[in-house]
Amino acid sequence: MVTELVDKYVFLVQSFVQAGEMGLSWPQIQSRWLSRYGENYPRRSFVNHREAVEELFGIVIRCDRSTNRYLIDRSESAVDRREAVEYLIDTFTVNSLLTLGKERLTGRVSVQEVPSGRKWLTTVMQAMLENRCLRISYRKYMSEESEQREIRPYAVKEFARRWYIVAYSEQSGGYRVYAMDRIVEMESLDRQFSLPPSFSVDVLFQDCYGIYLPDSKEQKPVLVKLRTTLREAAYLQDLPLHPSQMLVEREGDKCIFALRLIPNPNLVMDLCRYGNSLEVLEPESLRESVRQALKKAIEIYEN
Repeated sequence: MVTELVDKYVFLVQSFVQAGEMGLSWPQIQSRWLSRYGENYPRRSFVNHREAVEELFGIVIRCDRSTNRYLIDRSESAVDRREAVEYLIDTFTVNSLLTLGKERLTGRVSVQEVPSGRKWLTTVMQAMLENRCLRISYRKYMSEESEQREIRPYAVKEFARRWYIVAYSEQSGGYRVYAMDRIVEMESLDRQFSLPPSFSVDVLFQDCYGIYLPDSKEQKPVLVKLRTTLREAAYLQDLPLHPSQMLVEREGDKCIFALRLIPNPNLVMDLCRYGNSLEVLEPESLRESVRQALKKAIEIYEN
């Protein structure tokens, strides 16, 4: 039921994204719905779905009274403002299309699987839509036993082929991040919560890398400088490591990038992945962390 609802929300958004500024008339909306789901589309259901889409994705579907056509309000819509929402919609859309065309597209489409998204994502998003608390059984890495937690799901975040719940933990009294693939069981509770008016997952993680939140309020972002080859620079410009990333200098066959963030183990691991195509220039503490990680990797092969 939850999966079907979210699928319908996404289908509705995608229909209006494809329609562009021309929008869709009510008969066109009904025709598309009938073609996709094989059933009539009551206007009352359309009104409910519009409200859900606005609350869940921040996307406003308005009616142009001069033409009686419906379209996405791009002056307010998250489609123009938040790449994360676009990615979320694209993820749902691709998954939906792959499911619908599984037989016809066999052997012609290759995507990386994100198991946690398939199992829990729609349940979490429905709980977010209703501001409903969740009870989860969570098993940490390197642990055989799971722990039960009651959380307020504020947001979802994808990183490195894993989906995470960004939540307020009632036991801990603060923000926590839970990997969906470590969740053993999940239950939606009758109890609801009020989302803080100023909450924004983008703001929460703006100084972070990956899914690590700051250890404390005293932990501040620092200037990180990286030297890369020209080839690697092209990749980094197409897919930046962090929103703060800027190309600040070119010196011969090298480029220097600057970022402002809080270094963490995720960052160290990803910087090591670039091997000799990337060098950390500063801060010295991050440079040393990467050097030590690479040194240990070499020692494994030398021994």
